[in-house]
This record gives sequence, C-alpha cells and structure tokens, in this order.
Amino acid sequence: MKIIAKNRRARYELEILDTLEAGIVLRGSEVKSLRAGKCEIVDGFIRIDADEAWMLKVHIAEYSHGGYSNHEPTRKRKLLIHRREVKQLRVKMEEKGLTAIPLKIYFNEKGKVKVEIAVGRGKRIHDKRRAKKEKEMKRDIQRALRRGD
Repeated sequence: MKIIAKNRRARYELEILDTLEAGIVLRGSEVKSLRAGKCEIVDGFIRIDADEAWMLKVHIAEYSHGGYSNHEPTRKRKLLIHRREVKQLRVKMEEKGLTAIPLKIYFNEKGKVKVEIAVGRGKRIHDKRRAKKEKEMKRDIQRALRRGD
C-alpha cells in the first residue's frame, strides 16, 4: 500500500468514530498526477446527494504533461461505495455534529486508488489539550525507555 496523501490534522480536529474504504472515479491525468504524489486533502469533505457519495475540495494538481485533456484540480469526484453503505453513512452524518472527511488517499495492492473516509465529531478545546498532553506523556515514556532510565 502506497500512501499518496494523509489528512493528519483530521485526527487532531475530530474524534474519529468510524472509518470506511471507498474507490474514486478518476480521469487518467488525475491518476498520473496521484502517482507523482500531487494531492492535498486537508480541506476535503464528503457530501451525499441522491444516494451517491461525492468527495469535494480535494486538490489533485494538474498533470504536467496532460496538455488539453487535463482535469480541473478541485472538481467533485464520485466515490464508489455500495448503496447500503451510502445509506448508513447518510444516517451517521444526519446525527448532530457528525461529519465525513477523507483521512488518506492511497494505492492498494492491486494498484487501484482508494480513499479512507472517517466519520467523526469535532473536538472541543479541552479535548485537544488532553490529547496533546497524552501524546507528550507517551513521547516522554518512550524517550526514558530508550535511555534506560
């Protein structure tokens, strides 16, 4: 599995409740651009319209050798998910305060582009502080174990 782009900020901003893997409908120039690693998913989010899931505001840079057949960098892209999974996702997103965002885009073992979708709830400021404190404590413990204290 080759990871193309990760949304590292998502785990800091959201409390992740559920994840889901989906395929993406892409054009050829988009796949070539992804192979070059030119993707930003920080602003991306998932919207459901008429039993179809769409990924919006994900920036896949134009392919440098694309010519006239290049793609629009921030176009909306359809996600390949089963209907029942779309309905489950819609039910979760209709709950108060839940949102769906892309966590990472990667190539699987078969060479297909996949996206990992997360359903989460926004963290409050005190939750972020607690998570930061726990992360620092784990880092200090690992550092002490390495030194042999």
